Formats: sequence, structure tokens, C-alpha cells
Amino acid sequence: MTDKASFKKERSALAAVVTAPTTRTVALLALCAAYIQGPLFKIADFNGAIAEMDHFGLHPAPFFAVAVIAFELTASAMVVSGLLRWAGALALSGFTLLATLVALRFWELAPGMERMMATNAFFEHLGLTGAFVLVAAVDLTKGAAK
Repeated sequence: MTDKASFKKERSALAAVVTAPTTRTVALLALCAAYIQGPLFKIADFNGAIAEMDHFGLHPAPFFAVAVIAFELTASAMVVSGLLRWAGALALSGFTLLATLVALRFWELAPGMERMMATNAFFEHLGLTGAFVLVAAVDLTKGAAK
């Protein structure tokens, strides 16, 4: 078998794994993991969730805690289930961008470890924002090529 034929066969096998429904579901769960885990922890420690809303100046804090919990779980369910996946993905993208701008203001920190960690987290969250936009784009255009 030639190198070109071998590469084509390996690529085809990899494509079969990457595009498998199970792989897609696991990848979407991984993408939404923070938006599933976070609300579950907020439910388990609702006083902590209220304290977090207070910390970021969101009042009334109990209302915002409940709203964030409901939003994150609902949008994640939309992304993972495929029910209006594009809408859930865009909602999580916008939410992530806004939360990142509020919570990870690295430019206001003094140089040092805390600033470096906040900077890294800021750009990781920008990556999540972009990933959700890509999920929405794929979902919105999946029927366009047919």
C-alpha cells in the first residue's frame, strides 16, 4: 500500500471516530461541563451562590443565583440534546464573554502570579466563546449544503 493510500485509509478511520454520534455527544458534554457542574455546585451550596452574585455586584443576589442556575442548565441541555442547539450555543457564548469581562479583569491586577492566572483564564474563556460560536455555525449550516 502506498503512503498516500495508507494516509487516506487512516484519515477515513479517524473521520469515522471523530464524527461518530457518541464522540459528538461526549465532546458537547465536555464543552458544556463547566455550565453543568457550576449550577449543580450552586444548587448544593446556594448560600455560596448568593455570595458569588454579591461579590460581582449582582442584586438581588438570590434572583441572579437562580437565573444563572436555570440559564446554564437550560442552555447546556439545548447544546447537548440538539434542541435549538444553535440558540443554546450562542447564548452560552454571549454569557461566557460577558462573565469573562466581569470576572477576569486581568488588566486591573498588579503584575504577578494572580495576573498571569487571570490572563490565562481570560483567554481560555475566549476560546470557549469561539467554540460555542462554531457549534452554532455548524448547527445553522448543517442543512445548507444539501
